[in-house]
Amino acid sequence: MDIGTVIGLIVGIGAILMSIILGGGNPATLINFPSIAVVVGGTIGAIVVSYPLARVFKMHKVLLKAFFVKPADPGETIRDLVRYAEVARREGILSLENLISEMKDPFIVRGVKMAVDGTDPELIKTIMDTELEALMERHFQGKQMLDLIGRYAPAFGMIGTLLGLIAMLQNMDDPSKIGPGMAVALITTLYGALLANIVTGPMGDKLVSRDNEEVLVKSIIIAGVMSIQSGDNPRVVESKLLTFLPPADRAAVSPGEAA
Repeated sequence: MDIGTVIGLIVGIGAILMSIILGGGNPATLINFPSIAVVVGGTIGAIVVSYPLARVFKMHKVLLKAFFVKPADPGETIRDLVRYAEVARREGILSLENLISEMKDPFIVRGVKMAVDGTDPELIKTIMDTELEALMERHFQGKQMLDLIGRYAPAFGMIGTLLGLIAMLQNMDDPSKIGPGMAVALITTLYGALLANIVTGPMGDKLVSRDNEEVLVKSIIIAGVMSIQSGDNPRVVESKLLTFLPPADRAAVSPGEAA
């Protein structure tokens, strides 16, 4: 689990609740089920209209990626690829077939299998690049869905506020109900803003971060497989792959880079 996502949500929600308490308010007064129904129900309805049901039903998988997906370590990936390059250089590229069972990343397995089978290098790169582009497109669609929730939730919060104001203005004969009515009307705007700025917005940004991390690792794999397939010296393979990392991180992968 990504503890940073959990901590961020707790800190964000806790700060709001703390501000209410320090201001002398009662957090329980913010619970209003009609307002929740307007914001949550309206937003879900808008998403169902915007996307096919099959994608809507997979929405929970997109949200879970912000909590449970652990990105691969680029340094570890580089070390593995360099080790495969050493084996291929010493025993021949066909010997990598014996190492497939211990390869952790299916993307590496597909690339190595194509290299072992003697697939044309340009075709290997085309296939792997296409798979990477498809991955990026899937990630973009998941982020786009969260962005739409972040757009619709405040809008339905405003709609709920307008509904509350209409109901309040229809009962102006009792001035004592104006204040509480106004408070309830504004709660829906608050719900929409909270949903957009504490949940979907930050989670969407976390998915972008996860996408960047995964694309980096996949790009390293593509470069590594192509270098192994071309028969490069393991030191050359390592030097090529280290260029994907910031200079400060290279020494952790290859101690020689510290010099």
